[in-house]
Amino acid sequence: MGFLVRILISALAAMFTAYLLKPAVKVDSFVTALILALVLAVLNALVKPLLVVLTLPITFLTLGLFLLVINALIILLAEKLVPGFKVEGFWWAMLFSIIMAVVNYILSGIAGSN
Repeated sequence: MGFLVRILISALAAMFTAYLLKPAVKVDSFVTALILALVLAVLNALVKPLLVVLTLPITFLTLGLFLLVINALIILLAEKLVPGFKVEGFWWAMLFSIIMAVVNYILSGIAGSN
């Protein structure tokens, strides 16, 4: 049941973040946000660890800041996979990932599902 709550929270965070970044990021509906949350969960579980390992030297040199780039790349990959989710470019994807992480953290704290 915890997984479903996290997916719902991520979908709400995606909708809110897309609303904040309205001209550059678009999520068509809540169903699209749910699909996006599922796709992001799968990409974060499967693709992100591989990218982190492959880019470990540059991540180490940038003191972990390169992980923001990896998060933006995951968002751009999700854009290609989820119909109805659009991001205008790399920098908007990076801003989307940062804001969505903060909103997700706040909503998880409110819901009590840390």
